Amino acid sequence: MNIKLHTPKSLKMGSGMASIKQFLLSLFATSVSIALTFGTAAIIDYNAKQKSKRQIVMMVMYDMYNSLQSIEKADSTIQQAIDMQLQIAEDSSKFDALRYNLTLLQPNAEYTETTEHIFSSSIETINTVGNVLFTENVAEFYQMRKLYKTSVCDSITNEIARSQPFRSLKSSLEFEYSFYAIVSRSILRDIQCLYAQCKQMMKVSDEEIDAYREEREQIDKDMIDDDVSGDSLVNRFLQIQETIEEAKAKLK
Repeated sequence: MNIKLHTPKSLKMGSGMASIKQFLLSLFATSVSIALTFGTAAIIDYNAKQKSKRQIVMMVMYDMYNSLQSIEKADSTIQQAIDMQLQIAEDSSKFDALRYNLTLLQPNAEYTETTEHIFSSSIETINTVGNVLFTENVAEFYQMRKLYKTSVCDSITNEIARSQPFRSLKSSLEFEYSFYAIVSRSILRDIQCLYAQCKQMMKVSDEEIDAYREEREQIDKDMIDDDVSGDSLVNRFLQIQETIEEAKAKLK
């Protein structure tokens, strides 16, 4: 007796291959979907970190730029004072005309420490930048900035206040501007070098710093305008209140 066995369609070669193919295609599509999802998230996260890094770098470089400008101005003031002292040495009759100017020519390194505190106090900020050498250079820059203020600007101001050297010709010529000029120029060169290295390391151009400076100045201007508008509004309310008080007084 001949017995015929029935083979299920799902087990036939053609159908089985189709099922495997379909399964593999589904698995591939799922893998691609997962890769795209996590890959896109990684790209977005990377771009966000890069943007944060650039913002921190520009904030620090802008602060360094302003500090350098202030210190260069202070160094120039010392050079002017030396020139006047030399004029007096060459012609003592100029003393009375120049000593008042000498009194006014006191170097001053003006800067705020807000950015320094933000940069140095937050390990997250340092990690975001992700450049150890840049971090070290910035820290050294801030140390040199402080050294310039104390060793040059504050020292000159305190010595002038203490000894009042410009009251006489002799004491004016004895004031050691040359010593301070040497210290000033030495620290200034170190600061200029650190600034240049930081620009090079983080690939920051002068044009970028100028653009950032203009942006910050516009923000400051807008804030001032807002303050003025706020003051005008307060003044208007005060005028209204004054008119009301006058009307109330007439009712008595």
